[in-house]
Amino acid sequence: MMLKENHLQTLLFSILRYKDIQTVFQPILSLENGVVLGYEALSRGPVNTPLQNPEKLFTYAMENNQLWELESLCRTKALECAHKLHIKEKLFLNVNPNIMNDTKFRQGFTKDYLSRFKMDAEKIVFEITEKEAIVNLTHFKQTVTHYKEQLYQIAIDDVGSGYSGLNILTDIHPHFVKLDMQLIRNIDVDRTKQSLVKSLCEFATHSQIEIIAEGIETKEELAKLIELGVSFGQGYFIQKPNSNLLPIREEVIALIVEENKRKQRQLFKRITDTFVKKMSTALQTLDGNVLIDEVKALMDQDQAIPGFCIIEHNCVVGVITRNQLHLKISGPYGYSLYSKNSITEIMEVDFLQVDSHTPIHQVAKLAMMREPGQLYDFITVTENGEYFGIVTVKELLEKTMEIEVNFARHMNPLTELPGNNLIEQQLQLCLETDEGYGALYLDLDNFKPYNDVYGFEKGDQVLIHLADLLKGIVSRDDFIGHIGGDDFIVIASPEQSVLYGQQIIEQFDASIEQFYSKQDVENGWIASKNRHGKEELFPILTISIAGIMDHHFQSTSELAKQVSEVKKQCKQLVGSNYLFLES
Repeated sequence: MMLKENHLQTLLFSILRYKDIQTVFQPILSLENGVVLGYEALSRGPVNTPLQNPEKLFTYAMENNQLWELESLCRTKALECAHKLHIKEKLFLNVNPNIMNDTKFRQGFTKDYLSRFKMDAEKIVFEITEKEAIVNLTHFKQTVTHYKEQLYQIAIDDVGSGYSGLNILTDIHPHFVKLDMQLIRNIDVDRTKQSLVKSLCEFATHSQIEIIAEGIETKEELAKLIELGVSFGQGYFIQKPNSNLLPIREEVIALIVEENKRKQRQLFKRITDTFVKKMSTALQTLDGNVLIDEVKALMDQDQAIPGFCIIEHNCVVGVITRNQLHLKISGPYGYSLYSKNSITEIMEVDFLQVDSHTPIHQVAKLAMMREPGQLYDFITVTENGEYFGIVTVKELLEKTMEIEVNFARHMNPLTELPGNNLIEQQLQLCLETDEGYGALYLDLDNFKPYNDVYGFEKGDQVLIHLADLLKGIVSRDDFIGHIGGDDFIVIASPEQSVLYGQQIIEQFDASIEQFYSKQDVENGWIASKNRHGKEELFPILTISIAGIMDHHFQSTSELAKQVSEVKKQCKQLVGSNYLFLES
């Protein structure tokens, strides 16, 4: 045992002395268009040695108080290799949070140090593991703020691993959050993981944080992550780590493009969504070399101009608003100090930028979450990462109000679900698309006798309960409508429709007894008059679901006629049931 320990110590010090570290790079890919965002630099010990595995290497270095020396060596080797390979994308460097907190790190990792490798701070992303306990959180937050101000970016690694908390996300507000591979594994079949990742994506969107999924190993996992809205991904399915920069396989790019097309088709089905692309205006843009006095002259010529986007290679690198310009050049010396400088000296690099296919309601939320000083700045719109146009807050709010007013006209006032007009449009889209669809028609059994006994107010409570139950079960990407009375409709994919049918029946049957008296629940029935005016016993409310899957109809009326037949058959069965007519 002692011999083995001595051998490991000798090996560790040999690695540090002779800089025997191999750096490999794994690409991080956009899951929207397949473009490489950057590369994570990963370190390996000498091949065919006990310390080749990076986890063993770093653990052993920590146990022997050599973590600082090892991390410093790995960072230097990563920067050297990145320079040799001419990496122009972002470089993700793993950093222990307590090492980053060390004064030596702060003094050593400077812009002058980076210039040796011809790299800029904007390209460096410090990747901090969430598994590591932070000794001094206050000091660490100050360190992170310092590096953010120097234009470095921060990523939190291993989010979702083990039982680690999420407080660090709100404490330091990183640029990227990397989801641990435990959370990604089999996500295509694990609904709990899907719900968690979807919630994290919504949180990230509102917080202007980008999500990166690690450890993607199958095309099914990749497809599900795209569907859930994850922005970036890495893993063996995309590409294994390599000492060279290899092209991304065409199969991967094609899958990303196709899944996003499918997702967009699904999004276009959502009648309530209007994309910001439809209302953006392509105003004049400026080159970074334009002088400040020239920008002022342009704004003086046209008082309607809200500002300009500063473009480099057709990508937006900054913005200057009318208000920002006036603040900078106002005062007795402002104009003389700045007028002959380039616009890049005073442009704002922290601005709201959204993709052209972002729904307007989402853009409005992001706009209203900005700092007070930026609240009314225009929003920059891009398409495939390039400048597309701008939208002013005034235009955004007017369009949002218009959509809400129009949508409200077609909502059922009781359940606040889309009514017949929107249902008709949604069904028409199903008939016109090549994508598979499933339509569930829901009808309560014996609802009229219930109303007669308990009254319409209690009956309305049952309908509101069913509507709330549907909202809780059905994904926001799918459609729920209230046809009228006790008739509802759900439209989703064929596979999802089957799951919804089962869940609706289970939850309805488990919850409906709360709307009855204790005596009626014990009896299992209520007494009321039937259609012929005769007293009859009616069982506790149940639900019948008639489903249509992937049928090709000439019109929505033809579809409705077929559904009516299926519903009749379903209602003849005892209790809650669903019956599907498949193609």
